[in-house]
Parts: sequence; C-alpha cells; structure tokens
Amino acid sequence: MSDQQQILEISHLTKSFRGLRALDDVSVNVATGTIHGIIGPNGAGKTTLFNCLTGYLPPTAGMIGFDGQDITGMRMPAVTRLGIARTFQNIRLFSRLSVLDNVRTAQQLHTRFGVVEFLLATESFRRKERLLTEQAMAHLAMFDLADQADRQASNLAYGMQRRLEIARALATSPKVLLLDEPAAGMNHSETDALHQMILKVKKRFSVTIILVEHDMRLIMNICDRITVLNYGRVLATDIPDAIRRNPKVIESYLGTAQ
Repeated sequence: MSDQQQILEISHLTKSFRGLRALDDVSVNVATGTIHGIIGPNGAGKTTLFNCLTGYLPPTAGMIGFDGQDITGMRMPAVTRLGIARTFQNIRLFSRLSVLDNVRTAQQLHTRFGVVEFLLATESFRRKERLLTEQAMAHLAMFDLADQADRQASNLAYGMQRRLEIARALATSPKVLLLDEPAAGMNHSETDALHQMILKVKKRFSVTIILVEHDMRLIMNICDRITVLNYGRVLATDIPDAIRRNPKVIESYLGTAQ
C-alpha cells in the first residue's frame, strides 16, 4: 500500500472537549480508490473523526490533508465542494422535501444560476433545471428509488431512507464518501444488500469510501484496510486478516477471534 496514492492524510489529529480528548494524536492515511474501515467501541472517537474530516468540528491540533491540499479547520461547505461527503449515524434527510428534491438540492452545490436567468426563468435556467432532474433521477434509479421520487422523504421506510441519504451524498460528486454506520438497524439480508450496494457505488463513481461500522462481518468482508480506534487513539491499522488476529484488537474490542 505504500506505493499507492493517498487521497487523505490525517496527521497527529487531536480533538479536545473541555480537557477530554475525544481524538488523541490520530494518524491515518487512506489510499485512493479503497474502502477503509474505522472500528472501535462506543466512545472511541469514530464519529468525532468524521466530524473533523468534514468540517463539522475544528480539530484542536494536527493536520488533515485531502487530495494534496491542507483542509485543516476548513468549514463544512468548503470541504463538501472540494469533494468529501458523508452520511450520518442518525439519518438526516430533508424530511419535508420529496425524495427527488433531496437529491436535486445536493446537486445544486456544483450548479450556478445567474440572477437574471433565475428571475426570468430563461431557457438556460430551464435547461439546467432539466439536467438536474435527469441526473437526480439517475441517482435514484441506481438505488431503486426512482418510483419513490415524488414521495415525501419522511414517509419512506427506514431502509429506503438509508439508501436516499447515500444517493444524496453522492449527488455532490465526492472523491471521498464517509459512511457512518450505514448498516445500523438492518437485518442480515439487508446488510448483505448494503455490501453489494457499497461495492457498486465504489465502482460506478470511482469514489474512495471510509466506513464506520459495528457489523464485523460487513467490515471484514468489504474493507481493504481497517483502522481500530480505542479511547481516541489508533490501536492498529492493517488489512482485515491482520486486524482480526491482532491480540490488542481482540482484547480491547473484538473479544474473540473473528
């Protein structure tokens, strides 16, 4: 992996909350085009790491490099425009908007409307609107949601809402997609379907994926490399087979060999 290009370089990242270190000197590199897992017990710092990477929280110390650029402390809108998108552990959709408009809203991040064309609804405005709709419908079709386009997002079943959140994140055209516990609340067959969907997304969109997940079967079967966090520190980073056999990881998190 050392000769593979790194799209994300996290160096000595620390995040403190009133003296409590949620992240403590975390250093992780993520290679372009891979699926990188982040695991650890509750309170290990996984979501805090995502929040720092996406600009929801500024780090206390350390550096975040993305695609050759220092993005440390950059705010969320700028980070999203550069190409990092995420989903959340607790689904955060625009619940009162339609399924289609959830995706269209995300796509507008990279679409510019002039004041005149917007106010006068010019042909160029209508053309851009049509293109947004076509692209959004293509995203929905990939996630088997095209027939739900006109439904209010809050009325979707739980699994569909999960898929819609991923579709919306991809609509921002990210280079890196962060998935925060996408299998939460899913049964065995739904998790298997999620596995295939993540692989399909990676291939179709040529996107690097960072996955926080407690489902060890999913993590071990889908990830190229895994980082284990414990009390805000990196316990290990390695390929799945090495992680499942690492004595420190077994003792602190896995409990028994997987």
